[in-house]
Amino acid sequence: MAEFKLDGRMKVKTLKANFKKEFGASLRVYKSESCKGAFADDDATLAALRAEGKKGGELTVGGNLRVGNFEKKIAELYGIGVQVANADDSKLADNDITLVAAGKQ
Repeated sequence: MAEFKLDGRMKVKTLKANFKKEFGASLRVYKSESCKGAFADDDATLAALRAEGKKGGELTVGGNLRVGNFEKKIAELYGIGVQVANADDSKLADNDITLVAAGKQ
C-alpha cells in the first residue's frame, strides 16, 4: 500500500519527490491556498509556507485517498495550495480519482 507521512519540517522538493515516488503522480505546490500566483520555493519548508492561523502538523497520506480530499487536507493543515497532476505533469488529475490512479494517467 502506497503511503507516506509529511510534516512541517519537510521541504517542498522532498514532498514532491516522495509524492512522485509513492504515487507516480506529480505535485504542484503553490504559495497560496487558492493555487493562484507563484509556485512555492523548493527549498522552503511546509512550516515556513504555512498560512497564519493554520495548525500544521503531521499527515499520513495513503494511495486510496481521493485527489480532491488530499488537496483539501493540505489546505486545511497548512493553508497552502497543491494540485495533483499526471505523471509527466502535463495536466491536472481529476479530483474524484485516487492518488494511485492519478499516477497512472
